[in-house]
Parts: sequence; C-alpha cells; structure tokens
Amino acid sequence: MPTAARAETCDDLWYARNEIYKAQGYCFRTQRGISAFGNAGCQYDNAEDLPLSNSQRRTIADIQREERARRCPR
Repeated sequence: MPTAARAETCDDLWYARNEIYKAQGYCFRTQRGISAFGNAGCQYDNAEDLPLSNSQRRTIADIQREERARRCPR
C-alpha cells in the first residue's frame, strides 16, 4: 500500500485510503469504490462509524492532507 509520501498519483492516494476503509467493512456508495473494492461483507455505511485504530486514523489523515495539497478530485 503506498503511503501518502510515496504515492505517485491522486489515484494511488485514493486507493490507499479506500483500501483501509474496505478492510474495516465500509460499504462504498460510488461506482468507483464499488468497482474497485465491491461491497461483499460490508458492514458500515458511514466512514465515521468504522472501527479504525489510531494508526489507521493517522494514515488516513496523512493521505487526505496529501490529496488536498495535490488538489486531487474528490
């Protein structure tokens, strides 16, 4: 998984962030998310409800900061 510092593209950052969400049971709503990860076994409709560790929360925050800095599409 690319970290924010090593990600080469906005797509890399998007994938890294959403890979964490998928691993914790997020139910994707966008076609992009569903196509990339599917929704089999998903349990949470809201990212805020995911049982994330402090480390995962820091990683997501780092990725989101980098996405903003690069002006990645949302």
